[in-house]
Amino acid sequence: MARVTLRASGAACPETAWERYASVDAWASWSPQIKAVHSVSRRLRPGMSGTVESVAGIRAAFVVEAVDDDRHTWTWRVRLGRIRIQLHHEVRPQGHGATTSLTMHGPMLPLFAYAPLARLALHRLVQP
Repeated sequence: MARVTLRASGAACPETAWERYASVDAWASWSPQIKAVHSVSRRLRPGMSGTVESVAGIRAAFVVEAVDDDRHTWTWRVRLGRIRIQLHHEVRPQGHGATTSLTMHGPMLPLFAYAPLARLALHRLVQP
């Protein structure tokens, strides 16, 4: 298994960036690879499950493992066929804006293939 960590900083306040994570209806607005999130819950919570649909029509199942609204962190597992990846997200204050990080654990090839899309999404997450 491999581990990849990505970071991005921008002028959005930490609360704005966190709300973009916490409300799954907002994901498609900053994550260009996401078309829709299919889940009963519309707000991140531990145990939440569903599927993420990509703009290419690919659906990946997910389960949210942990959410800490106060610390602005959350962790989830995503499954696409036999590929399983754990993703841990954080939002922190930095200067007059926010920095976000994503640490992914899983098979090396899928992590490196997904990294450019994830990096773009993280940069968009922290823009005002």
